[in-house]
Amino acid sequence: MSDTGEKFDLIVWGASGFVGKLICQYLVKQYGSDTSLRWAMGGRSKARLEAVRRDLGKAAAHVPILTGDASDAASLDGIVQQTKVVLTTVGPYAKYGSEMVAACVRHGVGYVDLAGEAQWIRRMIDAHQAEAEKTGARIVPCCGFDSVPSDLGVFYLTREVKRKSNTRCRSVKMRVKAMRGGASGGTIASMINLMEEAGRDPAIREMMRDPYVLNPEGLREGPDQPSDTPLRYDEEAGSWIAPFVMAGINTRVVHRTNALLDYAYGRDFRYDEAMMMGEGLPGRLTSYALAGGLGGFVAAAAFRPTRNFMSRFLLPKPGEGPSERDRENGFYNLVFLGEAEDGQEFVARVTGDKDPGYASTAKIISECAICLARDITKEQTGGGFWTPAAAMGDQLLDRLSKNAGLSFSMEPVADHY
Repeated sequence: MSDTGEKFDLIVWGASGFVGKLICQYLVKQYGSDTSLRWAMGGRSKARLEAVRRDLGKAAAHVPILTGDASDAASLDGIVQQTKVVLTTVGPYAKYGSEMVAACVRHGVGYVDLAGEAQWIRRMIDAHQAEAEKTGARIVPCCGFDSVPSDLGVFYLTREVKRKSNTRCRSVKMRVKAMRGGASGGTIASMINLMEEAGRDPAIREMMRDPYVLNPEGLREGPDQPSDTPLRYDEEAGSWIAPFVMAGINTRVVHRTNALLDYAYGRDFRYDEAMMMGEGLPGRLTSYALAGGLGGFVAAAAFRPTRNFMSRFLLPKPGEGPSERDRENGFYNLVFLGEAEDGQEFVARVTGDKDPGYASTAKIISECAICLARDITKEQTGGGFWTPAAAMGDQLLDRLSKNAGLSFSMEPVADHY
């Protein structure tokens, strides 16, 4: 299909879900007067999609509705052939996403999602990379809070270090300085599914320990990487640190970006993520408490009885989410500490103006989809499996800064505390 033959720039697949609705609200608010942006809502239930469209008001009255079955290849073929990019929120992707990826690959259609499931992404790369290269399908997973702020934060910092000192960062540490807002029900469901898969398959458990698991074939090695579960005082950050729940996927995406960009960060590049818990005894106690809570969650999720109990009674379900007030009052403040090859230190900061798991994620993935559809030609980024930074780089960084409430800045080293 040619780049000019599609009806739509993007289709929001799963538009009647919680995050899907937020994405549609964002598109109407941000692009309602932009008649050149052609988009549609898609999913299983026409009635639910029509209800979403009614709730969006007159500005969305013209938005088409497409229905299909995510498990039916023929149904999805008919959907994806109408668009440049599919934006899908339907997860856990390991359970519900594979057929959509396959359909986009068959027809050379762009694809963005909110996946944080490294084991599934690896399976999709292995199954479809060669065909995607032939058809021109640009497949870009991890286009939400995991892992765009991390991926673009490292991309931005290393770009600026190169401009300022003509050298590379040999290591970057991302530290979550402050954050308000939790993981989405979909993210938690994906984590539960990963624990379930890992419990059945030792190969999955081994994959989870590999920092280069998402790297292209033949490039899945490098220096030893810092632990994903740190619990110590970090002198550079000036704070006790504890594990960051998204580090497992974010670090793998960053390493894949490095490989896809022909090792722009260097072959000996090291990267890790953690949460800053503060100084002194309070910081130490808080870091131990957070690490213990996360460890308890992982341990409970590893066993079927406790996993089923948590899923049924304790954890938010996919499609559930916080109130509008909580979403609007959320934010995040991420600090990137870079050490250059010549020993110089650099600091970048990435901030988001809404809660990370829902409102900010909705804006981020929307801009990823529009960027892929409008700004990035197939000559610039060919078919294959990409990361956000490797596929869209500077153009996406500009879009997020202008439209999505993210900021990217370099700061004096002394100011990052």
